[in-house]
Amino acid sequence: MASTEGIVPITRAFLASYYDTYQFSPLSNDVARLSSEIRSFTADLLNSSTAAEGEERLLVSELESEPPHKVDENMWKNREHMEEILYLLEKPHWPRSLQQQLSPDDAELATIIDRLHQKFQTSLKTLESFQAKNSERVFNTVMTYIPQDFRGKLIRQQRDRSERNKQAEVDALVSSGASIRDRYALLWKQQMERRRLLAQLGSATGVYKTLVKYLVGVPQVLLDFIRQINDDDGPMEEQRQRYGPPLYRLTTMVLLIRLFISLSWGRFETRKLKKEEVAVLEQAADVYTTEFERFITFISEVFANSPFFISAEVAGALEGRNNDDYKEISVPAGKTHEVSLSVDAINSYIAWDFSLVQGKINLDIGFSVEYTNPSGEKSLILPYRRFESDQGNFCTCEVGNYKLLWDNSYSSFFKKALRYKVDCIPPVAEPVAPATEAKE
Repeated sequence: MASTEGIVPITRAFLASYYDTYQFSPLSNDVARLSSEIRSFTADLLNSSTAAEGEERLLVSELESEPPHKVDENMWKNREHMEEILYLLEKPHWPRSLQQQLSPDDAELATIIDRLHQKFQTSLKTLESFQAKNSERVFNTVMTYIPQDFRGKLIRQQRDRSERNKQAEVDALVSSGASIRDRYALLWKQQMERRRLLAQLGSATGVYKTLVKYLVGVPQVLLDFIRQINDDDGPMEEQRQRYGPPLYRLTTMVLLIRLFISLSWGRFETRKLKKEEVAVLEQAADVYTTEFERFITFISEVFANSPFFISAEVAGALEGRNNDDYKEISVPAGKTHEVSLSVDAINSYIAWDFSLVQGKINLDIGFSVEYTNPSGEKSLILPYRRFESDQGNFCTCEVGNYKLLWDNSYSSFFKKALRYKVDCIPPVAEPVAPATEAKE
C-alpha cells in the first residue's frame, strides 16, 4: 500500500496553479465559422418543413439548450452524437434514392459519406479509449492507497460485480430494441450512480457504511479525496471552467452536424443536398474530428500528469485518523470461540482477519467456517486448518447462518490470545437517485 503520510487531496487552488502549465491552444476559427454555416442550413431546412415529432424535435430542443456543464457529461454527449452520426452514415440508413445512386451527384455524395464515416469512426474509438484508460487509471490510483490484502481484493470484487451488472443492464436495453439515445441516457445514469457510491465510500454512508467501518487501514486522506473531488465547487470545478468552454463548442458543433444530416435525410426525396451544403458538411466533419481528437490528446496528458494528492505543506495540515475495530479475546486450552453471522442476502461478503498474539513460543489455532441453511442442514465452507494468522473472504451463494470457529480444543496447556475482526458486508445495491441529487 502506498504511503499517505504528509499528503492531502488536491485542492481547487492547487489545480488552478497546475492547469496554468497546461494551456489549451484555442480552437480553430473554422469551428465557429462552420458551426454558423451548418446552423444556417438547418434553419433553412426547418423553415421549409418543421421538425417532425420524435428525434428531430428532440434534437432541435437540445440545440436550443446550453451544453452540459460537466466535462465528462460532454464527453458522453459527443460520443452519443458521433454514434448517431455513424448510424445515419451507414448505407442501410441512407435515403432510398441515395442508396440507388441514380445520378453522378449521388455517387459522389456516397463516396464523401464513406470518408465521413471513417473520420467519425476514428474519433469515436479515440474517445472510447480515453474514457476506458482514464477510468482505469483513477481506480488503480485509488487502489494504490487501499491495503493490499483481502480488503483491496474485496473492493475489486465489488466493483467487478457492479460493472457486470451495469453491462447486463445495457445489454438488456439494447436487446429490447431501445434507441441509441436511450442507451446513452442509461450509460450516463450509471456514471452518476458510480459517483454516488464513490461519495458514499468517502463519507462512510449508505451501502458502504459497513464496508468502510470494516476497512481499517484505508487512509482518511483517500476517503476525503473521493468524497470531495466532484463537489459543485470542488477541485473539478476548476477543470470545468478552464477546459469546459472549448469542449462545449465542440459538443454544439457535433450536435449541429448530426441535426443537419438527420434533417437532410428526412427531406432528401423532395430536396437533395446542394453541392455547397455537401462541401460545408465535409469541412465541418474534418474540422470537428481533428479538433476533438486534439482536445482528447491534450486532456489525456493533463489527466495523466495530474496528481490526486499533494503535500500537507502545500495544502494545510493533515488531520490523522485512528480507527481500530479489532477484538481481542483469550481462548482457553481445550475450548473454542465462535462468531455467528446471519446472512439475509446472497452475494454478501463474509470477511475475516485474525492473528495470535505470540509470546516466546509460536502458537497456532484451528479455524473453519460452517454454513447452516434455513432448514438446519449444515455444510463446511472452509475446512478446518491450523493458523498463526489468516485473512480472507468469500461471496455467499445462500442465505442462512454462517459460523466462524476458532478451535483450541487440541491444546492441553496453552491458552491463545486471539485478535480478530469479522464482518458481513451486504451486496452493494445501486438505487436510482432523483436527478436533482446527482452530482459530478
